[in-house]
Amino acid sequence: MGFSGGAKRCLGSILSTRMVSRCPTTASGGNGRGFSSCALNKGGTEAQTSLIPLRAPNTQCGSALFLRRFSVESSDHMSLIKQLRQRTSAPMKDVKAALVDCNWEIEDALKELRRRGMVLASKKSSRLASEGLLALAQNESKAALIELNCETDFVARNEIFQFLALALAKQALLVEGSSQQVSGVCPIASEHLEDMKLNLEHPKISGETTAQNAITEVAAVMGENIKLRRGFMMSTASHGVVSTYLHASPQPGLGRIAGIVSLEVDDKIAQLDAIQRIGSELAMHVVAAKPLFLTKELVSTDALESEREILKSQAQNTGKSQMAIDKIVEGRLRKYYEEVVLMEQKFIVDDSVNVKTLLDKLSKEVGSPVKIKSFFRMEVGEGIQRLEASSTSENLAEAA
Repeated sequence: MGFSGGAKRCLGSILSTRMVSRCPTTASGGNGRGFSSCALNKGGTEAQTSLIPLRAPNTQCGSALFLRRFSVESSDHMSLIKQLRQRTSAPMKDVKAALVDCNWEIEDALKELRRRGMVLASKKSSRLASEGLLALAQNESKAALIELNCETDFVARNEIFQFLALALAKQALLVEGSSQQVSGVCPIASEHLEDMKLNLEHPKISGETTAQNAITEVAAVMGENIKLRRGFMMSTASHGVVSTYLHASPQPGLGRIAGIVSLEVDDKIAQLDAIQRIGSELAMHVVAAKPLFLTKELVSTDALESEREILKSQAQNTGKSQMAIDKIVEGRLRKYYEEVVLMEQKFIVDDSVNVKTLLDKLSKEVGSPVKIKSFFRMEVGEGIQRLEASSTSENLAEAA
């Protein structure tokens, strides 16, 4: 059996390639890389075979240096992100964006975050803020109560928000000229509240600033609209007590509903311990019973006439005589007084007596007449929803 020259050369070439491929170490010098060169003579026998090694560039060292440098930089960046988040409580994406824009300079990024936060806070200032907390501060003769609002109860539970609320209440207690009465309750002017000077000592908000600037800064951190809505001051005479109670209180000095009662005693040397004890219970009573007036004489004429008309209309439906209707109305008015007048209400701690009888017993105990000079009840967000609905209706009417 014979083969043509071309066929022999092809077969020899194949065999030569296989022989060379069996010795990769020799061809590549230990790295398994290279190619072979083969020449055949006319007889089909191998004339020359050569192995030409290929040297691959050594990239392992460069890759290792690059990865090590990348790993160190990544670790440093994460550390900066963590530090800035701890200082500001801003969202992770905002912190990272500020650091990237400021070439990972943490102080510059802090200023940039505050600048962006101020802009964001101003944009959100028109949004409804009906959640929040009441903050209370008091001393022996007076108490200050402020309402700090936010959009969600999630922010109201935040310790930065709570710290700010307490700081505002403590400073409101020091506002001069906010209580123009010898005793009683009066509002603190909004300009006095906003211009209060604060010296904050908190890891995330610190330094000397105004109340308004502090509120704006916290709003920027929280990402919500935050407002100092109102403040009140209640004081008492030289010999009396101001008693307070906070309902739904996450910590001392904070709550969602507040009751304040001012009690005075005629005898300047009377002991105040019993008065303070009853005063605390009366403040809790104010929160629970929601009185509107201190005495029957203080019930407004408009409120009384409105209630009388409602009761008369209800009694007329019974079909009874006019004399009977008048008696029914007077009986129901007494019930109305028991619902809205503090001195006529059943005492919540002991419903066998009303508040008036309670004070009579207390007066006998201390040996001098004790009276309620004033009381005050406040709840977070009260009136805000109604005002918002009224504003919406007016806007719709104008659009129509």
